[in-house]
Amino acid sequence: MSAAPVPMAEVFGGSEVSLLEDPYPIYRRLRREHPVCAVQTLTEVAHLVTRHGDVRETLRNDQVFSNRSNARGISLVMGRTVVEMDGAEHLRHRALVTPALAPRALKGDFPRRVEEIAHEIIDGFAGRGRADLVAEFTFSYPLRVFNEILGLPLEDYETIHHKAIELTHIARDPAKGLAASAFLKEYLAPIVKQRRSEEPRDLIGRLVHAEVEGERLSDDDVISFCRLLVIAGAETTYHMMGSVLLGLMSRPEQLDEVLADRSLLQAAMDEALRWESPVQIVTRETTQPTEIAGFALPEAASLIVCVGSANRDESIYADPDRYDLHRDASEHVAFGFGKHYCAGSRLAYLEARIGLNALFDRLPDLRLEPDEKCGVVGMAFRGPDRLPVLFG
Repeated sequence: MSAAPVPMAEVFGGSEVSLLEDPYPIYRRLRREHPVCAVQTLTEVAHLVTRHGDVRETLRNDQVFSNRSNARGISLVMGRTVVEMDGAEHLRHRALVTPALAPRALKGDFPRRVEEIAHEIIDGFAGRGRADLVAEFTFSYPLRVFNEILGLPLEDYETIHHKAIELTHIARDPAKGLAASAFLKEYLAPIVKQRRSEEPRDLIGRLVHAEVEGERLSDDDVISFCRLLVIAGAETTYHMMGSVLLGLMSRPEQLDEVLADRSLLQAAMDEALRWESPVQIVTRETTQPTEIAGFALPEAASLIVCVGSANRDESIYADPDRYDLHRDASEHVAFGFGKHYCAGSRLAYLEARIGLNALFDRLPDLRLEPDEKCGVVGMAFRGPDRLPVLFG
């Protein structure tokens, strides 16, 4: 197998990866012919890892495959967070932030308030009989919820949303990404300082008062984690919800099953996470010489771990390109694997379940609008770019 790097754009057919419509035939070929493929990105030589078993191992083993690679990527705008930490440091910080994201910490009025937010948004289009559910619901709902969780003023929602999206543009437009990061730090700093002197009543309050073995998060730690959370709200959860809706409406008989038995919604979400993983790629860096699928890697080799490819690996899933509510999708790695499994996954499931149920309750005879294009785009973050629908 040749180790000579190939330009990233050439591997993906010359496409702009942020607008990539269908990476899956390319992933299929790479899994079969080059399961570790050296590519030349704009800044470095990296290695695409595409098979399910290899992806799981790189996500599991942070002793060999370090998360410190994120310090050169998304952490440039988030600041230092758990996503770039390994080992004992990662465990300490995770122990500080995870309890604040657990559903039990958000019990009481939280689910009711999330449901109210969903219905407030749906009120804007429920009487029309048609809508674009991406532009009018899935894009705005998750960050509206995060605004509530963080205890930020409702009138600041639009500003926070736009800055969160600009954070994700760090690779294409570094100046815009860094400016958004600086804006959010200036905006959040006095809020974090104020929460230090108050009883915890929102997520920021719980984060500033969290303590494990006498250690607390610094103000910068809290601000960085908040920037991580708004990225999750602005990109990840909204793509997940869009893919659930697209998968079910593309197979109306399965949508009917979910409408009749809402307990099937968990399976519908897991299959959507497998079928169109909202985060398609993550990065890692080798800490020592190692080997993946017979490909020798030196110390400090950069890896692009293709979660989206792993979740469509035909050696794990039969007919993997088909959305199937009744598939066992429990082996998906959309939320990661092992110690670095997404700390906010249960919150994402809860939020998506409430929002989807609200849509199903309010929009009878929900269906895709005929003859309207509905595509899924993206590589780093991926989901439907529009969902034109009709309803009763």
